[in-house]
Amino acid sequence: MRLDKVAADRHKFGLQPIDVDTRVVHRREMRETTHSHVNDSDVIGREQDKGEIIELLMQQNPNDDHKSLSVIPIVGMGGLGKTTLAKFVFNDKGINKCFPLKMWVCVSDDFDLKQLIIKIINSADDSVFLADAPDRQKNLNKMDLEQLQNQLRNKLADQKFLLVLDDVWNEDRVKWVGLRNLIHVGAAAGSKILVTTRSHSIASMMGTASSHILQGLSLEDSWSLFVRWAFNEGEEENYPQLINIGREIVKKCRGVPLAVRTLGSLLFSKFEANQWEDVRDNEIWNLPQKKDDIL
Repeated sequence: MRLDKVAADRHKFGLQPIDVDTRVVHRREMRETTHSHVNDSDVIGREQDKGEIIELLMQQNPNDDHKSLSVIPIVGMGGLGKTTLAKFVFNDKGINKCFPLKMWVCVSDDFDLKQLIIKIINSADDSVFLADAPDRQKNLNKMDLEQLQNQLRNKLADQKFLLVLDDVWNEDRVKWVGLRNLIHVGAAAGSKILVTTRSHSIASMMGTASSHILQGLSLEDSWSLFVRWAFNEGEEENYPQLINIGREIVKKCRGVPLAVRTLGSLLFSKFEANQWEDVRDNEIWNLPQKKDDIL
């Protein structure tokens, strides 16, 4: 009877149902647009990964084919620090010398070809004054694909570049090939694309080299990261009663940096043992994990 009344009220007030893709909305709420800046001192336990990816970026393109465009995927579950690792590589001094042009584009859910081309053009042109940016953006939005691909070709012409495509979710190969072909037209010899994604199938679709499979941090690196976020520098020495509890919390994070950082931040400036024990013993640790989930 109560449900019938609710239904009647819906009609009385002229309310209409609207279909919403809650999966996409949820993912966009979880993920903000990324940027390329990182302080090297904030990155813990990724020196070896950085070295391996830089080695791949410095390699000659496969089969000595100077016309090919190498695509190197970084793959791992959410929260492992794929974006942070890509930033770590992107800002390396050796990479700056090797690639005169560097571009960073956050792809996320929306793999709209026109908007991605605009983002790449904007990232390639860092000489524009901020005051001119709104008008310039309007002009780009008004252009059709033919005009935009000409703009893109002019930006990339004869420049050896590194393009980072961060947080790729698109599994439509037609869309990817369309974008790749447009980028390829202006690619100088040795140009590279670095992709971050959670999906092994996307990495296989996009990659021309073996994927770099990102693993969790070691227990000691996880602890170092936790201490950095849970205490002011050197402060942990004043609270020995929290150290053992903290190490048990870190062990439960299983090397996932986002989990370590989040819980460290949660416990910052909290110095009562029972507050730390509440986190350690919380029932949320017992919840079932779905694929690619992060607590």
